[in-house]
Amino acid sequence: MATVKKTIKKKKTKKKSGRTGLALITILAIVFAAFFYTLFLRPATNFKGEEVVILIPSNKANKNFVKNKIKSSIKSAQYSSFLGLAEWFGYWDHIKPGRYVIKKDASIFSFFRKLNGGRQTPITLTINKFRTNRDLAKFVSTKFEFTESQFNSFIQNNDSLASFGVTQQTLMTLIIPNTYEIYWNVSPKEFIERMNKESNDFWTSNRIDKAQQLQLSKEEIYTIASIVEEETNNNEEKPTIASVYVNRLKKGMNLGADPTIKFALNNFSLKRITLNHINSSSSSPYNTYKKKGLPPGPICTASISSIDAVLEGQKTDYLYFCAKEDFSGSHNFAATDKEHLKNAKKYQRALDSLRIH
Repeated sequence: MATVKKTIKKKKTKKKSGRTGLALITILAIVFAAFFYTLFLRPATNFKGEEVVILIPSNKANKNFVKNKIKSSIKSAQYSSFLGLAEWFGYWDHIKPGRYVIKKDASIFSFFRKLNGGRQTPITLTINKFRTNRDLAKFVSTKFEFTESQFNSFIQNNDSLASFGVTQQTLMTLIIPNTYEIYWNVSPKEFIERMNKESNDFWTSNRIDKAQQLQLSKEEIYTIASIVEEETNNNEEKPTIASVYVNRLKKGMNLGADPTIKFALNNFSLKRITLNHINSSSSSPYNTYKKKGLPPGPICTASISSIDAVLEGQKTDYLYFCAKEDFSGSHNFAATDKEHLKNAKKYQRALDSLRIH
């Protein structure tokens, strides 16, 4: 009987010892979790706004630059934690250039994870109307890592553009005005590659079929659309204006488009095109009063509404149009010289009354 009691006592002692060990492990786990949280998971940023943008240029993706760049965005007490993670994961040996957006109260772990994984936040780029390649270069160079000079060097080289099937004159046909998300550190070539892809996606089989029905290439459609774009902001009138130019083109008439004279003279502030303007730009291939057919390329980026207005292929007998004398932005259309002359005189008298030259 005494032996049995002794055995039971030993079992109770063993059970108590197991509970003590479990409690110790739990305490250590809690301590470790608290330590890990303090070092890596608690909010670590110290900037005032909702976010900060960290730019790491391709030519400055080195340890000293990155350390100095992020130091001002992290609380000093946790800066060493970032350095510890960087050393542990060998981050300094594979720094990824780019644009990183860090949200307010981000932890050191999420901060480091974004940079270490090269998880960039893309630029939201909205392309509207640009008249010249230089205008485009000036705009995009303010959004991306490359300089205006670097972009111009690429697009002014026909050998660089040859792989995209365009020249300096037809480059704009690749640009479909829209909103895009693109990484900040793209090269000029990568930017044009993206525009080329977007253009190819835009030109669906349905749009290409419509162009073929008009017996025009997509580049010719775009060029006509660019003239329409410069003629009006009234989307309802765009198909009618487009029909005028398509009709004139089919009849072998000069397009006689005022916006092409502005482009030829590189003077987009002109309010009234005169015979002097037409004659002074007579040598330009963009002078559609003197040169038959389409100009060598677009005179601006054409909006989707203008491109589709040309593709719509509206059937009219109009060969002329003139701005209305009420300056409403709308136009009077005509099928004959006589009718157009009447419309033009009304508009010219309205300009004269306001002394617009």
